[in-house]
Amino acid sequence: MTEASFKTLRETADLRHLRQIIVGLDEGVILIDPDQSLLWANDAALAMHGVTDITDLGATVDEYRRRFQLRYRNNHRVEADDYPVERVVAGDSFSEVVVEVTVAGEDEPRWVHQVRSLVLNDTDDGEPACLVLVIQDVSARYEAEDRFEQSFNANPAPAVICRLRDLRFVKVNQGFLEMTGHGRDQVLGKTVYDVDVLRKADQLELAKERLNERRTIPQMEAELALPRGGTKLVIVAGQPIDMGDEPSMLFTFADLEPRRQAQDALRHSEDRFTRTFQMAPVPMAIGARDGHVLCEVNASFTTMTGYAGSEIIGRPLGEVKLWQSDAIRRHIEAVIDAGGDLRGYETCIHAKDGARIDCIVSTEAIRLGDDTCVLWAFQDITQRKATEVELVEAIEAVMKDTSWFSRTVMDKLTRLRAPQNAADGPGLDDLTSRERDVLALICRGHDDKTIARTLKVASNTVRNHVARIYAKIGVNRRLAAVAWARARGFDGEGVVIDTHAGERRP
Repeated sequence: MTEASFKTLRETADLRHLRQIIVGLDEGVILIDPDQSLLWANDAALAMHGVTDITDLGATVDEYRRRFQLRYRNNHRVEADDYPVERVVAGDSFSEVVVEVTVAGEDEPRWVHQVRSLVLNDTDDGEPACLVLVIQDVSARYEAEDRFEQSFNANPAPAVICRLRDLRFVKVNQGFLEMTGHGRDQVLGKTVYDVDVLRKADQLELAKERLNERRTIPQMEAELALPRGGTKLVIVAGQPIDMGDEPSMLFTFADLEPRRQAQDALRHSEDRFTRTFQMAPVPMAIGARDGHVLCEVNASFTTMTGYAGSEIIGRPLGEVKLWQSDAIRRHIEAVIDAGGDLRGYETCIHAKDGARIDCIVSTEAIRLGDDTCVLWAFQDITQRKATEVELVEAIEAVMKDTSWFSRTVMDKLTRLRAPQNAADGPGLDDLTSRERDVLALICRGHDDKTIARTLKVASNTVRNHVARIYAKIGVNRRLAAVAWARARGFDGEGVVIDTHAGERRP
């Protein structure tokens, strides 16, 4: 085709027909003369450049290049010879070149174009009669992909995306890299078999089936192998998505390792507790707070009570008849039901053979797994109390005939016999003044003969006073009477004795 034919091409019927065909297309079309003149553009192409007339695109390829700057999606600038308009004029055939278009003088691109070329040849000699650029505005698609990319990378939930046609990972976010310790290059381009995200999945066959069918993979537990050894317990799920026109699978993960470590720590703690519980020399039991049913007893408890675990575990304490009385049992259970704990509570329990065991009982609320339980501890004080009673009886026997015992020792001994509640029972006001004189002298450690000489009365009179005192205050021993008096703040030291059988003077 000659140079003259190029110039007359603008007026050919073919060109007019071509314009009529493409004017209404959604794709942008720019017709270029082989002499690098821009012949015509449809409305779609003009809108894709933000102009309304062909002259605003530029009369020639050079002018177009000056008015619009292009760069590839990787931010590399498109060189002059690589502009699609330059390449089509040079006779280059290409398809799906994606470029970002920036208006001259601006910093940020306005549009993303996907461009392909088309050459219309002269049917006579095969020379190009018209060069065509076909443009699609893919800005919205790439903006959506950019938003997805930003969201994907910013999402703290670990995630990877694999391409379904070859099962290779094409995206990985920072959350996955931090969770596993992988580097980005250790994941991208690798297959789901190289970085096995379904390793030891509890529904592995279902996951493989869904992956092959490009369907949703439900949540399931799996163990990811870590690059530095070891594994990490996760929940993994897969969701089919399209990356552009590429079917893909989005894998998301939840890190279960903290939960597993906590469970392991709890299990080890419970194991240590169980070993300590069983080996403890102190009799102990574990019971449910609700219903007071025993769940476990240790060997020391069995030795003390005679009850084997199989005989008592699973039974309420009330049914076992462990406590000395139902009143004591109800009191103890009421304290625990109210959320309290016993601390050094002295009581009696019954062994399997019916023997009475004096105990100090303490309880503590504990958690075993998800259950709230009560830890019972029993201290057997039967022997200690028997020894105390024997000691007191021996000292009382000695004191019947001597008053040389230290007053400090007497005070301590009387406190051993002190009643639990001095406010209960008879008081000092129930004694006559002479009986209080006699009690005061008893508290001072005097025997009957000394009291008789002090009061200037017969010994029989003293013995009668002592008997009446014993009867009124409910004791039958001298030391018990002293304990009763001291529990009420009466030690006899501040009493002036009336030696003439008169009233006691303060």
